[in-house]
Amino acid sequence: MIRSSSTSIKFCNTDKKNNLKLFLTEYKSVIKQFISILWNQQDVKPFIDTPTCHQINTWLSSRMIQCAGKQASAIVRGTRQKQKRRQYMIDKLTKEGKTKRAKELQKIYNQTITSIPDVNNISSELDSRFVKFDWNTNTSFNGWITLFGIGNKIKILIPIKKTKHFNKLNIKGTIKKGIRLSDKEITFMFDIPDVKSPGNKILGIDIGLKDAISCSNGQQIGEDKDGHTYQTICNKLARKKKGSKSFKKAVNHRTNFLHWCVNQIDWNGFSILQRENIKHLRKFKRSKRNIQSWNYAELFKILDGKACDAGVQIKKLSPVYTSQRCSKCGYTKKTNRKGKVFICGNCSNTMDADLNASLNLSLPLKEISFENRHKQSNKTGFFWNVCGQEPIVSDVK
Repeated sequence: MIRSSSTSIKFCNTDKKNNLKLFLTEYKSVIKQFISILWNQQDVKPFIDTPTCHQINTWLSSRMIQCAGKQASAIVRGTRQKQKRRQYMIDKLTKEGKTKRAKELQKIYNQTITSIPDVNNISSELDSRFVKFDWNTNTSFNGWITLFGIGNKIKILIPIKKTKHFNKLNIKGTIKKGIRLSDKEITFMFDIPDVKSPGNKILGIDIGLKDAISCSNGQQIGEDKDGHTYQTICNKLARKKKGSKSFKKAVNHRTNFLHWCVNQIDWNGFSILQRENIKHLRKFKRSKRNIQSWNYAELFKILDGKACDAGVQIKKLSPVYTSQRCSKCGYTKKTNRKGKVFICGNCSNTMDADLNASLNLSLPLKEISFENRHKQSNKTGFFWNVCGQEPIVSDVK
């Protein structure tokens, strides 16, 4: 398992910062040149050949040009990969006779314009050919990072101060020789040995705005000791002007709050985490600014990292109908959920809606197919039973 930790480069003096800026600007320029060449090629290889490298106009060394070319190749291949997966699914669905779903996916494929990727905010990925670590120092710094082999006889010595997160990962695993460098920070990679949890239970987790995390073991995490909730922080963030100092401060507050929420989870006895697989929730939709500040992707990233540290396996499930299903009798209907309250129309089970959803996520439920979702059976109501009991049937009384 590979984990990363970032440290600031703010301790560099003016000359070092200028050299870093000069190198990073030139490195991005080289990547842009490579991308403009590779973008017109059908089959892009992971490694760049010598004739292609000779087309690049730069003062960087030959090794550094090869390093930038390898990174540019990965960017181009990654950008095209999503469209390739779509085309694969279209062909597969067509062979299986699912023409309706194939046509819908084909429409998305045709509407998607794969444009040249923007690399203005990219970080340079440097391996051991350009980086040397020195952790034995008698200064106020914890170590020094030497960058060499850049070109133009430039050699940069960067002072480093370790963070708590860096020290924590350094104890658990071994640091890798390469780094990721930007104009503000250096990111180190650590090889952490895999850990297996001794437990055997499944933990279902549902996320929300009022209660950030709801667990199937009955644990709900929503308000910290200062009275802040995820919703109040998002409301505060919505009032700030983007790019301002107060906005950045509110973003940091949100990140710290999410870390606090995840740290409250009790992992004892659990070996599997089953959570929602939410993607593109607000895509092509208009929403309030406080809802836009609800960063579920950041929460999932922190949650998955903590689960890996605890040796808990992660399973991502479809969130379809999990908040509308009764965790006791399995009756699923749209009107079961009324805001934050869940009231079953079959057995009158009443409980917190997010807690009910987390209990459903912890169960081995058969996933609702795309065709069944289009039938909108949740409007009339049906029984969604656990795998191994009975198949999904209509509600007949």
